[in-house]
Amino acid sequence: MTKAEYVKNEAELDALLSSEAVLVLDCTATWCGPCKLVAPLMDQLADEFQDRATVMKIDVDSNKFVGTRYGLSSIPAVIFFQNGEFRETLVGVKAYEEFSHTVKRYLL
Repeated sequence: MTKAEYVKNEAELDALLSSEAVLVLDCTATWCGPCKLVAPLMDQLADEFQDRATVMKIDVDSNKFVGTRYGLSSIPAVIFFQNGEFRETLVGVKAYEEFSHTVKRYLL
């Protein structure tokens, strides 16, 4: 099973944005209870779309730039990018189908 891996820093995120057609970024933190509910859904998403989209996680405490750069006010927040461009953010715990349908909208 493919799992969502962690982005380590801003440079790694920028490299992913320039190379991936569809990127899903799960903004999370170790202390965030609702984030723990979203985490297995991101792993499921990574597995389902492994050949068509890249699903990653990022710790917002270690990477504070994410909140500023994308205007995050709360987590969990899942950000969707298409061809390096920000498209939308889903905030809060959602059903797997909502995440899945959102990815499908951005697949070429």
